[in-house]
Amino acid sequence: MGYRHTPETEARLADNRTRILAAAQERVSRGGWADAQVASIAAAAGVATGSVYRYFPSKAELFAQVLADVSQREVDVLGAIAALDQPASVRLQSAIATFVRRALRNPRLAYALIAEPCEKAIDEERVKYRAAIAGVLRAIIASGKHAGELRVGVRPDIAATVIVGGVMEGLAGPLSPFSGKSGEDSDAYRFEVAALAEQIALMAWAGVAKVPSTTFQGIVRSI
Repeated sequence: MGYRHTPETEARLADNRTRILAAAQERVSRGGWADAQVASIAAAAGVATGSVYRYFPSKAELFAQVLADVSQREVDVLGAIAALDQPASVRLQSAIATFVRRALRNPRLAYALIAEPCEKAIDEERVKYRAAIAGVLRAIIASGKHAGELRVGVRPDIAATVIVGGVMEGLAGPLSPFSGKSGEDSDAYRFEVAALAEQIALMAWAGVAKVPSTTFQGIVRSI
C-alpha cells in the first residue's frame, strides 16, 4: 500500500505552496521575472530552496503559476463588470478602465504579466491571459451587437482581440520600469491614471460603436 498523507500533512504542504506563490509574486512585483530568484523566494516563504522544486519543477513553472493566479483574479473582476445589468457601452468602458487602473496600482507586476520578456512557459500562460480577457470583452460586445449599439458588420471575436491588443500596447509604455513611474501615491499620479484609463476605454468603444460615446464621461473617475 502506498503512503498516504495525513490531513495535517496535506494542510502543511498546501500552506507551503501558498506561501511560495505569495513570496514569488512579491518578488516579481519588486523587480520582474529576471530579478526574482528561487533562493530569495524560498527564504521569504520560510522553506528550503530545494523544497520549492518539490512543488514546482522549474522556476519558469513557478512563475507561470504566479501569472495564472494573478491573471485569474483580474479576469474575475472583469467578469463581474460584464455581468452587470448595464448597456454594453458602459460595461465595456468600465471593464477596460478598471483593468488599466488596477494595472497601474502595481506597474512592475503588471508589466511582468503583460510585456516583460520571459521564458516560454510564462509566455504561454500570458497568451491564455489575453485570451481570457478577450473572452470577457467578446461577451460584452456580442450583447451590444444584439442591442443594436454596434456598427453593422462588427464581429465580436475580432473586435475583442483587437481591443485587448490595443489596451496591452497602450499600457506597455506607462507600465515599463523605464518610464519613471512606480505607482506613486500622489494626486497628480492618480489624475494621470484616471485620464489614461478614460482615454483607452473611450478609444476602445469608439472602435465598435455606432456613434461616439457621450455617456461615459466621469464614470471612470468613480471606479
